[in-house]
Amino acid sequence: MALPSGTFNQSYAQDMAIFRTKTQWILLFAFLAFLFTCPLYSGDRILTILTIIGITVISVHGLNILTGYCNQISIGHAGFMAVGAYTSGMLTAHLGWSFWAALPCAALMAGLVGILFGLPSLKVKGFYLIMATIAAQFIIIWFILQFRNITGGGDGLAVPRPEIGDFVFKSKASYFYLVMIFACLATFAATNIVRTRAGRAFIAIRDNELAAEVMGVNLWAYKLLAFFIGCVFAGVAGALLVHYVAFATVDQFPFMNSVWYLGMLIVGGMGSTAGVIFGVVSLKLLDELVVIVGPMLAVVVSPQAAASLSLIMRGLIIIIFLIFEPRGLAHRWQMVKAYYRLWPFSH
Repeated sequence: MALPSGTFNQSYAQDMAIFRTKTQWILLFAFLAFLFTCPLYSGDRILTILTIIGITVISVHGLNILTGYCNQISIGHAGFMAVGAYTSGMLTAHLGWSFWAALPCAALMAGLVGILFGLPSLKVKGFYLIMATIAAQFIIIWFILQFRNITGGGDGLAVPRPEIGDFVFKSKASYFYLVMIFACLATFAATNIVRTRAGRAFIAIRDNELAAEVMGVNLWAYKLLAFFIGCVFAGVAGALLVHYVAFATVDQFPFMNSVWYLGMLIVGGMGSTAGVIFGVVSLKLLDELVVIVGPMLAVVVSPQAAASLSLIMRGLIIIIFLIFEPRGLAHRWQMVKAYYRLWPFSH
């Protein structure tokens, strides 16, 4: 980590610390204070947007571990979210389980399904792996629709809201707090996973599979581990999503969501925990901007063109980043911080 002038690492623990300076700690606590006081001065619409952002951040953290760090491209992430969502939904709706007992099961089931569809990564990569993960998306949705007696099929499944004793997370503010706690824990977990032995193995596989194997990295084990961890995050996000709306349906997990999750990584910066947050927040706020601008644009152009503005803008932003800033907003943020540290000698 780049440190300000006069700050030195005197031990291995200091070198591995995420936050080193007083300024970093102050900014962290200021951000958390702002985040967890949002319900005091925000309306239901803002809380809904922030809650969806928090759920998406959890899911994209998993995709970042899988794709950004281990280079196993997946375009079926929404399908793995559906596995976690329906596992939690069925356990709570049919068997009467508590949300807190069903959530670990949802995460585990999504991870196991991820391992199953991650098996092709042992033999194929690149375009062929992309096709395999696309198949996972459609196979998972097909199974959900076929087993309608337990999943509700196309009609969906009503699920209860999370509870702690007599307290039910049914208000926008209460569920916002629940999601943000999980989002902070997911961010902390993702940051530390890539600092472990497994995380270093993921990075080695991403940089050069052959060199990693020569150094003793077990490609078979670590690729499947990356699929498992990435899908565990997706399972948690899926469960939080369906319990938020108190209803599970396959329409909540379309194929295009899997594509946009990858787009969020491109915009934010692959292989960066901060990049996940930058990418998710940027594209979600872009969607909200389109909602505001769309009706105004419909007066000038055709309503059909205004309705497609969200897809056009997302695609355009992703293309711009691929051409002009392929390392994403996280890299640009690092450059800004480096400029600040070196000022007035920056050049």
